[in-house]
Amino acid sequence: MNSDDEKDRRRRDRDPFDMFRNQDEFNRIFNAMERIMEKTFRDMPTGMKPGSSFVRGYNVHIGPDGKPRIQEFGNYPQKTSSGRKGFSEEREPLVDIIENHNNVAITVEVPGVEKEDIDLDVKDEKLEIKVDRPDRKYHKVIDLPCNVKPKTTKATYKNGVLDIEIEKKKKLNNKGGYKANIE
Repeated sequence: MNSDDEKDRRRRDRDPFDMFRNQDEFNRIFNAMERIMEKTFRDMPTGMKPGSSFVRGYNVHIGPDGKPRIQEFGNYPQKTSSGRKGFSEEREPLVDIIENHNNVAITVEVPGVEKEDIDLDVKDEKLEIKVDRPDRKYHKVIDLPCNVKPKTTKATYKNGVLDIEIEKKKKLNNKGGYKANIE
């Protein structure tokens, strides 16, 4: 067998996850996700009505510090009034936040609703998204990465994706002080 054939055979036989085998960070994330999945299945509701559904998901995002972050989204486990396991009617949407020099951009997945159903409440450091329809409910309070100017909020909604852009407040010099001119 020539060397090219040998290289092809080794490439085909190689485990595609070999690059992760000894990486502590990957193992930590994988173990955390495994615990979350085990808890989700342990908390699985019993006696759900036919045709009813719930959503539960996880998003792994690498932060600006290079460390991965796990974000959960969907319906949250809760106990019903009778003490049985169930899920909330309200879903927490999947959110992505990107901060740049002048503004903060937030993308939120809220499928199955109309733009008129979406309520946005913007404060200096928080954004609240709420949808309350008989057939679909979403709710999420987002801690923004910086102070923003609420009145500059621009939002569009298309194909289940809500895009929000908010201008950042300018940072004050010297810990919020004011430099006065002397006459």
